Amino acid sequence: ARRNSPRRVERARNAMKITTTRFGSLNIEEADVLTFVDGLIGMEDCRRWVLLADAQNTALGWLQSLDRAEVALGVVSPRRFVADYQVRVARREIQPLGLRDPGDAQILAIVSHTAEGLSLNLKAPLVIHVAERLGRQIVARDDHAVQHRLPGAARRKIA
Repeated sequence: ARRNSPRRVERARNAMKITTTRFGSLNIEEADVLTFVDGLIGMEDCRRWVLLADAQNTALGWLQSLDRAEVALGVVSPRRFVADYQVRVARREIQPLGLRDPGDAQILAIVSHTAEGLSLNLKAPLVIHVAERLGRQIVARDDHAVQHRLPGAARRKIA
């Protein structure tokens, strides 16, 4: 019932124009803004983001900061590259997101480019409660790699 509230509909009509270093000027809907109240690790000042699709690659998304035009992070669903990927977190880590059902969360891994190729940060994924537009970067209790190197075939999926 909440998604049909008048406030939510009104917010959806509010367009914003943003200027980015990577993508130039874009029009986005205010309702598409994701809020990471604590920012991201090393970028605590970046609290407002928008998730953009990549024009050439459906496996890749871009998390564009609205607070710093020059910051855009490549992101992917980790399960697309690590089939059995699961993340265990303390309930208090995701409590601020208001998730009642873990199935309501979208999990994304940040892609980085190293001298050896592309890698995923599986240790500190992004957990997003899509319906509430809230996100949080968490540090998983699991023994995941900070730089999970992608093999050549997987790299071609997102490179």
